[in-house]
Amino acid sequence: MTTTGSGADGVGAPVVVVTGASRGIGAGMAAHFATRGVRLGLCARTEPAPPPGADDVVTAGLDVGDADAVARFADVVVERLGRIDAWVNNAGVLEPVGPLADADPAALERHVTTNILGVAHGSAAFARHVRSRPGEGSLVNISSGAAATPYRGWAAYCASKAAVDMVTEVIGLEEAANGLSAYSVSPGVVDTDMQAMTRATPAEVFPDVGRFLRLHEEGAFLTPEWVGACILERCVDPATRWRPVAGQGSVRFRVPDGPSD
Repeated sequence: MTTTGSGADGVGAPVVVVTGASRGIGAGMAAHFATRGVRLGLCARTEPAPPPGADDVVTAGLDVGDADAVARFADVVVERLGRIDAWVNNAGVLEPVGPLADADPAALERHVTTNILGVAHGSAAFARHVRSRPGEGSLVNISSGAAATPYRGWAAYCASKAAVDMVTEVIGLEEAANGLSAYSVSPGVVDTDMQAMTRATPAEVFPDVGRFLRLHEEGAFLTPEWVGACILERCVDPATRWRPVAGQGSVRFRVPDGPSD
């Protein structure tokens, strides 16, 4: 585990934790947050590198499926940076891809551990932290359009993202009185390694691959930095963030394609 910067006695900028921050959307979000002066707690299976220009960063290599490891990381971030204002559960996997009847049970178990339990562990650790200190907190769980749209070959992924939506809704209801606001965010189609792997999957394994090939041909992708900017605006910044409607546990939205969306 690595720390840099001035810590809790620094400039008082918000502290945001991002899981799965070593590559893809997570790394792009972290890089954007750093340009905005956000102090960061970053973790992934492979310890993330601090983004350029980041002043206060805590990094760690850990498995989000390990509840104790996630809780320890939260404690270290708080010890080093003073508090956590927002927590982004971004870590996730796509595999196994293919018909559910042919899926390796061990691969299914790994998927559930990362995509569902990993989100649950991060959400729980952050909720306990928000309870422990004054003020509000923003829990951001990265979902997907696949939570509501079935894709042949993505049974595990579609199911896990639907579970993420419901975990977010429930914990938002449970913790609203403690100042926690919950957000379930679909980042749209972002051209990451996961998307490249999707496009490389044979149609006999993933029959809906044509949709993603067309999007790639059209250049219809968002950037991780744009996703990060949207999350800061709609979920983190006290002046602009959206609030759950009374009686609802979370705000669910898709990252817009542009500022006017």
